[in-house]
Amino acid sequence: MNISKATENGLTVLNLSGRLDTTTAPDFQETLLAEIKTGSNIMLDFAGLAYVSSAGLRSLLTGQKAVAAGGQTMTLRHVSEEIMEVFDMTGFSDILTIETA
Repeated sequence: MNISKATENGLTVLNLSGRLDTTTAPDFQETLLAEIKTGSNIMLDFAGLAYVSSAGLRSLLTGQKAVAAGGQTMTLRHVSEEIMEVFDMTGFSDILTIETA
C-alpha cells in the first residue's frame, strides 16, 4: 500500500492506494496516529484503495477512537462499493464518517 499526504482546506489528506491488510495496516496506523497527534482533522481518500481486511478495519477503528478523544474529525471519501459493503456488513458505516458522492 502507498500513502501520500497533502493538505486541503486545512485538512490533512492521506491518499491510500493498494491494499489495507495485515501486512500494511501497522504502517498505516502508525502514519494515521502520527497525523492525529498533530491536532489535524483527517481526510482519508480511498480512491486508490482496492481492499480492506479485518486488520485494516482495526486500524481505522483505532484512528476513529483517537480523533474522537482529541476532539478532531476523520472523514473517508471515494470509498468503493466493495469496501462500502464491508463497512455496512461490519457496522463500520455507522462508526465512521463517510462522504457520499
